[in-house]
Amino acid sequence: MDKLDCVVVGAGVVGLAVAREMALQGHETVLLEREASFGTISSSRNSEVIHAGIYYPKDSLKAKLCVEGNRMLYEYCRDHQVGTQRYGKLIVASDPQQVDDLHGIFYRAQQNGAREISLITAKEANALEPDLRVAAAILSKTTGIVDSHAYMLSLLGGFEDAGGMVAYLSPLNHARVIPGGFELEVGGADAMQLQTKYLINCAGMSAPAVAQRIEGIPADHIPKAYFAKGNYFSLAGKSPFRHLIYPVPEPGGLGVHLTLDMAGQAKFGPDVEWLEIESEDQINYAVDPMRGERFYAAIRQYWPDLKDGSLQADYSGVRAKIVPKDQPAGDFRIDGPNEHGIEGLYNFFGFESPALTSSLAIAKYLKGLIQLEQ
Repeated sequence: MDKLDCVVVGAGVVGLAVAREMALQGHETVLLEREASFGTISSSRNSEVIHAGIYYPKDSLKAKLCVEGNRMLYEYCRDHQVGTQRYGKLIVASDPQQVDDLHGIFYRAQQNGAREISLITAKEANALEPDLRVAAAILSKTTGIVDSHAYMLSLLGGFEDAGGMVAYLSPLNHARVIPGGFELEVGGADAMQLQTKYLINCAGMSAPAVAQRIEGIPADHIPKAYFAKGNYFSLAGKSPFRHLIYPVPEPGGLGVHLTLDMAGQAKFGPDVEWLEIESEDQINYAVDPMRGERFYAAIRQYWPDLKDGSLQADYSGVRAKIVPKDQPAGDFRIDGPNEHGIEGLYNFFGFESPALTSSLAIAKYLKGLIQLEQ
């Protein structure tokens, strides 16, 4: 049995970026994906926002990789003809009681090194967006939207051009440590065994479940998966806004915000709906139209002229969380040999937003970890 240099599990946006980087570094790499195509779960069920790195704790991986990833993603998309729209974002304090919170967010953004951000007055915000109810706002000029499908397709093309191979409908069933690497049992119609030096678990929401199939990881090194569903509603008719509009964040998420797609159509969400389930196989992605009542109330805090009947249930996604409800949002977590003691194994846990924005920086960061540990 031939031994590969690297196997990456999960062909979402992070797995694609990591696999491409490994292949570009000269590693013979196979990308395993249990679904019939790439990016069909979390990576295709989000807002497609290019974040600026505003909200995350100083020195966290989310902060560092989002700020770097913002710059890298715009450069990559420009060089590879992937569509982006740099709309800019307003984070809105809709009443004076929220202004102190807004100042706290701005201070954190400055600590993180987020680019092109400024505090603006209500008058300045209303000059940009007359329909807003606003006491003050943060303007983030580098926030935008990316055509995530085209971006993932480009990453896949770069991976394959560098000699990588993707295997669809190929779940990782089991892995055991062998001298110099791992022996993998891969399921699907064409079940196979592989040997590899590096095993990189980028399975998103399924990363904890995949880690449980790898022999030798101490149980206390595998976090429990929690599932926070985010529902989206689309706006009927033309959007009155030219920027993305975000309220002051809420526990578990960034509040019901307005984003624009590549064509300028507006949608609202995601909200935060914690699911009492044990595995992602139990997720129901249908959007309950009754949740729209909460959307109207939340949106009217900053857009009071939203008319009844303007929202339509659209789609949903689920965040890859490793912290439970009512706890602060967790950081990205990359467990390598220094954490679990298994040479060549890297588990990616808790890669929710801003993973799309950070994807290229994540791949670069992993490359550095591997080089340090060689």
